[in-house]
Amino acid sequence: MIDYSLLLAVVAGIALLLFLILYLKIQAFLSLLISSIAVGLLAGLPAGEILDSMRKGMGETLGFVATVVGLGALFGALLEHSGGAQSLAAHLLARSGLKRAPWAMVLTGFVVAIPVFFDVAFIILVPVVYALQKKTGKSLLLFGIPLLAGLAITHSFIPPTPGPVAVADIIGADLGWVIVMGFIAGIPAALISGPLFARYISSKIQVEVPEYIEIPEEKSGTLPSPASIAAIIAVPIFLIVLNTVITGPLMEGAKLPPALTETLTLIGHPFAALIVANLLAWYVLGIKRGVSREKIHDIWSRSLAPAGLIILLTGAGGVFKQILIDTGAGTMLAESLGGSGTSPMVFAFLTAAIVRILQGSSTVAMITSAGLTSPLLEATAYSEPQMALLVIAIASGATILSHVNDSGFWLVNRYFGLTEKQTFRSWTVMETLIALTGLIVVLVLNSIF
Repeated sequence: MIDYSLLLAVVAGIALLLFLILYLKIQAFLSLLISSIAVGLLAGLPAGEILDSMRKGMGETLGFVATVVGLGALFGALLEHSGGAQSLAAHLLARSGLKRAPWAMVLTGFVVAIPVFFDVAFIILVPVVYALQKKTGKSLLLFGIPLLAGLAITHSFIPPTPGPVAVADIIGADLGWVIVMGFIAGIPAALISGPLFARYISSKIQVEVPEYIEIPEEKSGTLPSPASIAAIIAVPIFLIVLNTVITGPLMEGAKLPPALTETLTLIGHPFAALIVANLLAWYVLGIKRGVSREKIHDIWSRSLAPAGLIILLTGAGGVFKQILIDTGAGTMLAESLGGSGTSPMVFAFLTAAIVRILQGSSTVAMITSAGLTSPLLEATAYSEPQMALLVIAIASGATILSHVNDSGFWLVNRYFGLTEKQTFRSWTVMETLIALTGLIVVLVLNSIF
């Protein structure tokens, strides 16, 4: 039975969150905390219980997310400083040739965004797009859209990027399965929203390199080998997925030596896997290339500043989730959802999409949707693959319809020299194709598992 006072508390809390972010321009971290308190008060929780819920939600979330996001930021910083992204892009373009350059760009974006934040990776790689446009005379979008598609998909779908890591922690999904499902959903999304859509939209919109653009300087000196970059990026993903296989039902009948199982479980945990990747990057991309220890320390220290904001924002999302659980609002939503026949996958996608469209930030949309969806799972018996698919459903919803309230919209608008209408026709449609393709793959796979 629906408790309308609880439902009103949840609706009022979300409305307050959007009002604080959109109208008052209050930072999302603070807005989430204020909204969480408001939901607790409207639901009738005593002040002491609200504060206990906030401490519990923040602590349980950050214990995992802070470590993974922090290690991921360190890893990405060394890759960016070394010029590894440029090396990988140049190698893929040399192998593919100009004719297949859009396919090389989507693959480059797909791989590089695993350790590097979306906007940083885009700024690093956009000179490659400019060079291709000048060399061929074709529309900038033919090469730029595939790059953006690869970056956006990995940024939303595949750990250890912050969004899927945060959502997986809030709803309790296994990161290894999230990586697997992220790749499965991401590949068709990349093909459709990247090279295929780019071929169409570039025939409709001819864009050249804008004259006002200040092209970032390429890294000087010898760049690291693309093989070493690919190997370093693959190491943490391989270890995490291996751990998932070893500890999952597929290996229940296998009689592995206990010492081997313990070792693989340890190094396959996201903490250990990312530590190993950082040590490899420290040596291969730093020490071996003559970068001083002091310089590496400085690079690492500066990389933690943007990571700090994501960590705090994720913690606030954990607070919001905990308030919903402790007020009973989550249980009430689960019961009403079950009565309506709506799939949790669709519910997760829609809530993320609504928040995304209204306030712009995909990260805020993912965290808000995860908080709303998490309590619903207490009444379900989802398998590990299905939990991972739920993460992808949320990520898909949080990708849809990027427009003027999203910083990514203006980043693309400026660097590609597009009008607002052209940005809607290219970037916004691309993001929506990613979201819808991701949802379709999720629903198909959910019917299988």
